Amino acid sequence: MREIKAIIRPERLSTVLQALHEMPRLPGVTVSYVRGFGRQVPPQDGGEAFAAVDMAKLEIVVPTELAMEVVSTIERTAHTGHVGDGKIFMLPVEHAVKVRSGERDANAL
Repeated sequence: MREIKAIIRPERLSTVLQALHEMPRLPGVTVSYVRGFGRQVPPQDGGEAFAAVDMAKLEIVVPTELAMEVVSTIERTAHTGHVGDGKIFMLPVEHAVKVRSGERDANAL
């Protein structure tokens, strides 16, 4: 299993979610609204080098064989070509438990 965390522009969120929704094996997506402090090189408009930016964060746990397809879908649909499009991270997941049923690992997704 893999956890995919994506920090994207909030205005791209509906487009990304629509594309993910079209993936029949995708278990689900958790969405949060976050504020990040990214380095701007060079600072834009004479402002500070670190500026607060509101972003959307997606967290998705998927079977390993689906992970790269999810990453590619997010990358393709979140892309605008401008600074601040975001980042995608993929991490291994060692164990998962569905609280309601007690199902474990892949069955918990």
